Amino acid sequence: MSKTFIIYCLFFNALFLSQTMNANECSHILNTKVKDINGQEVNLCQYQGKVLLIVNTASKCGFTKQYTNLQNLYNKYKENGFEVLAFPSNDFANQEPANNEQIQKFCKTEFNITFPIFAKVHVKGKNQLELYEKLSSAKGTAQWNFQKYLINKKGQVVKKFAPWVNPVSKEITNAIEEELNK
Repeated sequence: MSKTFIIYCLFFNALFLSQTMNANECSHILNTKVKDINGQEVNLCQYQGKVLLIVNTASKCGFTKQYTNLQNLYNKYKENGFEVLAFPSNDFANQEPANNEQIQKFCKTEFNITFPIFAKVHVKGKNQLELYEKLSSAKGTAQWNFQKYLINKKGQVVKKFAPWVNPVSKEITNAIEEELNK
């Protein structure tokens, strides 16, 4: 064998291995652990490869009715690799005073939520959840309850939607469909 052929083989082997390793690595945004609503630790890397809508929620907010459309969105796209991840927060006008157990009961009984709900967190300030530090660095801090961040299959933040943007609006559904089709 020629030296050139061996060098090419080594180069392409290294290239293949680096691509394989990168495909299996967790993105910077998702490389964090959080607690679910029941207090169990969840590694967000399990969502790598899916399109995500990450939303900070509250039960006493004028936007709380968005839970219905978040569930509708989840139902529509979940079979295509889409997830809604809800993070209750009391950071804006004390609009989530409930504890995790009360939040879970409220979401189930009032809105029949089936998408993942995580433990109550801080989405801004000195006790900000690491995930929200990363989201804030990428697209800016959450402005209010029901701020929405769209994450692509590679775990990158691609869009941020204002709290008042309806989850089933064309703006959001078109962005989700675009990411699901990549």
